[in-house]
Amino acid sequence: MRKSVYAEELASQYRVPLVRMLEGGGGSVSKGKGGSGTVGSPVYEKPRFRSIAKIMGEVPVASAALGPVAGFPAARFAASHFSVMTRETAQILIAGPALVARALDIHMTKEELGGAQVHSKNAVAANIAKDEADAFHQIRRFLSYLPSNVWELAATQPTDDPTDRRDEKLLSIVPRNRRHPFDMRKLIKMIIDQESFFEMGKAYGPSLITAFARMNGQSVGIIGNDCRFYAGAMGAGAAQKVRRFIELCDTFHLPIINFTDEPGFMIGPESEKDGTIKYGTSAVAAAVMSVVPWATVVIKKTFGVAAAAHFSDEGYVLAWPSAEMGALPVEGGVAVAFRRQIEAAEDPDKLRAELEAELAVQQSPFPRAESFNVHDVIDPRETRPALCQWIAWISPNLGRLKGPVSFAFRP
Repeated sequence: MRKSVYAEELASQYRVPLVRMLEGGGGSVSKGKGGSGTVGSPVYEKPRFRSIAKIMGEVPVASAALGPVAGFPAARFAASHFSVMTRETAQILIAGPALVARALDIHMTKEELGGAQVHSKNAVAANIAKDEADAFHQIRRFLSYLPSNVWELAATQPTDDPTDRRDEKLLSIVPRNRRHPFDMRKLIKMIIDQESFFEMGKAYGPSLITAFARMNGQSVGIIGNDCRFYAGAMGAGAAQKVRRFIELCDTFHLPIINFTDEPGFMIGPESEKDGTIKYGTSAVAAAVMSVVPWATVVIKKTFGVAAAAHFSDEGYVLAWPSAEMGALPVEGGVAVAFRRQIEAAEDPDKLRAELEAELAVQQSPFPRAESFNVHDVIDPRETRPALCQWIAWISPNLGRLKGPVSFAFRP
């Protein structure tokens, strides 16, 4: 315990990243058995967790679980900007099987309680590694996108990927049939610097993508919608993932690029039980209060309150011709606003189709561009050149962001 605190204090003092390699348990009642000395810590001692919380606003913290991790070490694992656990050997536990059996009369193995299949889907572990070597590799990649501390900026990496590269496949990646899905990760990789995509939290809140990447060598945060999960709708888990990711980028001064295909908050009884509106509003608040530069590329849908989580103050907004923007998707909007007329019509399906076609025109990006609702509607092939130009515009001003933010990253 003392060495762990000392390592945290050293990371803060020397302003260098902290890497934890964790395996083991927490406190034990047997340590004080038969002793007659003092019990507990003095009232004037600083809280144990203070050093843990403090460094998260100062330097990058990455933790790897390489075996069973329980109690206080499990809390340290969670209190990280990036956490990775090995698939076969690691478990993260508040309490182990013996305590769970004694307290709750539930009998499970360590793996059943806190294995990779559990924690990859609840955001305790951002990523899962094949083995220890893979865990170390992922930590190295994570740290490569960040500065050593909040008083510095991430180093720009040399790249031979041309800023004017125009991928012809971008013209056809979004299907003309608006009901058909597409691969957002594939789209993003066609635009960012080649081989620079590093995703975190893929299995948690899967309808939203959060990743690091580079644009002309500059580290950036990437947010995108994966329409293959809930049509890209923002559920409670996805909202929490996005909120934390925005705070991570704010803490270490990384510009954020959004590739948006947002139909709105996820609806239905399960979404209501999950508190989606609360967590979604938290994500929106994090977006609009973000302090780093933002660029938003509207690829397809941008609807509802959830769309506000993809835009920030003084953001650079581009739209593809495939973009649809409005308060509600056409189908839902027509169903709500014209329900009585459709029910009374001689041919309800015909009237519904006519109304949807009429309103779809209003959601086109071109009238919005004419109204200066977006900066420009661009040929999809021009996305990389446009974003690289944006990077060149904002880079001289990133130095103003150096130092701690007013509201630092929380686990």
